[in-house]
Amino acid sequence: MKADKFKGIFPAFYACYDDEGEVSEERTKDLCQYLYEKGVQGLYVGGSSGECIYQNLEERKATLKYVAECLKGKLTLIAHVGAPATRDSVSLAAYAAELGYDALSAIPPIYFKLPESSIYKYWTDIMDATDLPFIIYNIPQTTGYNLSMNLFKQLLENKKVIGVKNSSMPVMDIERFKAEGGEEFIVFNGPDEQYVSGRLIGADSGIGGTYAAMPELLLRAEEFVSAGKFTEARKIQRDINDIIIALCSLNGSMYSAIKEVLKLNGINIGSVRAPFEEVTGEDLDKINGIKEMIDQAILKHGCKVSAIN
Repeated sequence: MKADKFKGIFPAFYACYDDEGEVSEERTKDLCQYLYEKGVQGLYVGGSSGECIYQNLEERKATLKYVAECLKGKLTLIAHVGAPATRDSVSLAAYAAELGYDALSAIPPIYFKLPESSIYKYWTDIMDATDLPFIIYNIPQTTGYNLSMNLFKQLLENKKVIGVKNSSMPVMDIERFKAEGGEEFIVFNGPDEQYVSGRLIGADSGIGGTYAAMPELLLRAEEFVSAGKFTEARKIQRDINDIIIALCSLNGSMYSAIKEVLKLNGINIGSVRAPFEEVTGEDLDKINGIKEMIDQAILKHGCKVSAIN
């Protein structure tokens, strides 16, 4: 396993629907091509941003298939296969392996408060389903479980565990996971609001739900961090955070707001699925202002508009 293939900017891929709210092959591939041309290093497919909890198994498999058909071998593809039932996660894992994904990932079991022995077995059952490497997904604010160091150490004994996507807010968690995992272990920063600080304290890469709305800014932030230009990195993080706050300030799902921004960029991937709410009315009128914030920040920080001509 070459760790470098898992380093860089990995947008969390959005659910792409047609006008009737069904998963769209055409629109999924449009978004794939759009992000590929922006120069991102990989995609995280089927996670929270992909509205996985609101889709059935066949819809999730369809998205995995369409993305693989478009970008297999071009970008590093990570399939999120977490589901309420282990058997569904195992089915998604096996399908992702067939499609040629580079790695698997999964949230812990949701809804029921389970002992760590159950969480350990859930993740291990997924890993046993394929030969693919595995990336733990720690997002306690939505799952209700915060990965403990005790369970983390147990999981590290499995050679398939190559990384963790850490979305807990304390930046120290990233430092602790990196320290315990070692130099070759990949830690992905999860909270977009702290990408720069996450990288400085130990994260190797980033996976984020707002990246695809402004990939140019995250790629530029990574350039600054990698070059040791920390003053510039802090400035671009400030602008990224202003944009995130604006995206979250509307009456409607943040993903709905992002999809409206993408429409203004010529990428129509539909709306969101209930119970997510659409941005409507006066709030919809504010989308132009958010896009303008993104465009101005891209110019301000000298970002590349597209990596591929």
